[in-house]
Amino acid sequence: MATGTAAGDRKVSFLLRKADVARVILRLLCLATSATAILLMVTAKEASTVSIYGFSLPVYSKWSFSDSFQFLVGVSAAVAAHSFVQLFISASRLLRKSPAISSRTQAWLVFAGDQVFAYAMVSAGSAASAVGNLNRTGIRHTALPNFCKPLHVFCDHIAISIAFTFFSSLLLTISAVQHVVWLSNN
Repeated sequence: MATGTAAGDRKVSFLLRKADVARVILRLLCLATSATAILLMVTAKEASTVSIYGFSLPVYSKWSFSDSFQFLVGVSAAVAAHSFVQLFISASRLLRKSPAISSRTQAWLVFAGDQVFAYAMVSAGSAASAVGNLNRTGIRHTALPNFCKPLHVFCDHIAISIAFTFFSSLLLTISAVQHVVWLSNN
């Protein structure tokens, strides 16, 4: 009977270790996606000309001209910092062969942080999407054109950055679910 218990303990230990490795990988992915969103956004700038009523006007667009894009960069930077700290904590515990989550208090705090940052990322992505959509479609009842035709590189950077922002939000949500599962089992 003792042999069966030892085998069961090894199996449980192996499963817990796999869950800890999954948490580290998830944090690494979240850090990478939020850093990519920042990088794409801060490199979004372009100059071109646009024709309004037959007049060619120079246009220049840069990510910092929009409060929504600045908000996205700020929230993404906060998520990258949060992910880096959690990655460092989880990886150091994993290397010491101790559990990545040491207490219920830690699990609750990380769960709450993941939730707050996931909602903030959705908020930032939504705000940036509205501005990006306006750039892409123009304003139909005025003479303002579709700015993404002459500024396609700028708009592409913005769109990809927003996609990475939403993906980061999904990763944070998965992390929060992992902590809920841990809390329900401990």
